[in-house]
Parts: sequence; structure tokens; C-alpha cells
Amino acid sequence: MSAVLKVQSVDRTFDILEFLSEEQNGATLAQITEQLALPKSTAHRLLGVLMQREFVRKNTDNNRYRLGPGFISLCSHYLNSLELKTESSPFMEELSVTTGNVVFLGIRQKNKMVYIDNKEQINSLRKYEIIGQTKPLYCTSLGKALLMGLEDEEIRLLLKDEKYEKRGPNTITNIESLLQDIRESRRRGWALDDQEAEPAINCVAAPVYDYRGQVIASISTSWVLAQHPEMRPEKMAEQVMRCAANISFNMGYIGSSTRS
Repeated sequence: MSAVLKVQSVDRTFDILEFLSEEQNGATLAQITEQLALPKSTAHRLLGVLMQREFVRKNTDNNRYRLGPGFISLCSHYLNSLELKTESSPFMEELSVTTGNVVFLGIRQKNKMVYIDNKEQINSLRKYEIIGQTKPLYCTSLGKALLMGLEDEEIRLLLKDEKYEKRGPNTITNIESLLQDIRESRRRGWALDDQEAEPAINCVAAPVYDYRGQVIASISTSWVLAQHPEMRPEKMAEQVMRCAANISFNMGYIGSSTRS
């Protein structure tokens, strides 16, 4: 398929979605093709793709198409991220001021960790460049904190195709070592990156929970070992866990916490 046809297909797909969004009772294939001036075969093909992804559903009783639950999931992730950033911001700022370190907020997208916000005391371009960047789950404290909300078998399945690239002197290089690390992280309530994502950098993170008790994000702080030999992961973790607990509370979590 040429680039022009691909763009045309995308454009027609959005035309269908926008049309269905205005049809409370749904629409038949004939109505869709008539209103959008689409060939029947094209409309049928695009609707088939949308149905596979559950963005559109078909009522077999009346052969009407309407928007499906795929949009609920898609929009909820977006809306949650907006609320999450709003609720996280003051606590992240407080943690950055208290520790003097950079503080990160991350979420999981499939088998990657994505930075969605950060706070630091020195304004720099890096502050904005890192937003949207992805990193592996297995070697970052943010990533491992996100994995704390999954069962061991879920982690195995999620990372079945992972290439355990060695990024620092202590990078975990296999799934069994990672699972052992996650179990220990669950026990103590926080995750550690001890020169695993980068040499000479330590980082601790704690999970953020929502009203369902599910891990939806993680908060971390990191420091350069040579610059801060006095900083200990255990002590830093206490502050990070308190920050994560405060955010979790504001996201509706009512489980046990170290909230202050």
C-alpha cells in the first residue's frame, strides 16, 4: 500500500469514528457509507480493523455499529496520567527540595517504563527532554517498582522477549535474578537501582497505587555516588515511600501506607 493510500485509510478511519461518536444508537453499514461517501468494501474493511481493537462494536440484532470499550481504556490512561501529574507535582517538588535530588515520575507502557514528569532544583533542558523517554523495566528502580504490582508469572510473560542488556556494573541479566529482586522489593516496599541503569548512579523508587489498589505509577529519586557518598538507599527510600504514599492517598488508595 502506498503512503498516500495509507494516509487516506487513516483519514477515513477517523471519519468513521467521528461519525459514530455522534450516533447514539449506532449506524448501519449503509448509513456509514452514504454519510461518508465511502465504498462499501472500504468501510467494511476499516470497521473490521476497528472491531478487532474493540474501538467499534457491532450489534448483531440490528447490524448497527457503535463505539466500543476500547476508547474507555484509551481515554482512561490519558485522563489518569493528567490527574496523576497534577496530584504528584507538589509531593515530587517537596521530595526534590528535601533530598536535593532529581525526582522522577514514571508509568508502564507494555514492557517499558516511560518518564511522564520530573522535578529538580536546577532548571535545565534535560528537565524537559526526558519526558516521554522510555527505559527498560528490569534495570531501573522506577521500572522495578512498577513490576511490584504484578505476579511473578505476569512478569515472566511481560518480559519473555526482553534482551537483558548490561548497562551498568550491577545490571540484572536474567529473569530469575529479576524475580528475586522484585520479591525483595515487595517485601520492603521499595525498589533499588544500584548502578544497574547507569554506572555510578543509585536510584530508589516506590510504587503509586490507585483506588483499586493497583500500581499505576512509580516515584524515584537518584543521585551520583561520588557526589553524595553519605546518601544511603534505605534512608532515601523512607522519603520516597512517604512521597508515593501521599500521592496514592490522593489517587484514592486507602490501603496501608507510610503517609505523613
